[in-house]
Amino acid sequence: THLTFGKEFTQAVELKQVAQQEAEKARFLVERAEQQKKAAIISAEGDAQAASMLAKALGEAGDGLVELRRIEAAEDIAYQLARSRQVSYLPTGPGLLLNIQQ
Repeated sequence: THLTFGKEFTQAVELKQVAQQEAEKARFLVERAEQQKKAAIISAEGDAQAASMLAKALGEAGDGLVELRRIEAAEDIAYQLARSRQVSYLPTGPGLLLNIQQ
């Protein structure tokens, strides 16, 4: 025996399946948004804690930490410039090209 359903019934079943898939997708999007919200909160709390610790360290050590960060940044910049093929180093100073001592 071969059993077939009516056109309307088949269409209703298909529409129900589509609706279920869309509902599942919506649940997934809501869950993902909630997870992103939690991640943003955790990240912000970590940033606040890091800023607090940095402020405390600056209060205790003075400007030493800032100076250390400047030196580290300068080292990083110098390293990047040294690796770049598009940077030329031109020595400066009086009489340098003529090798004249003053």
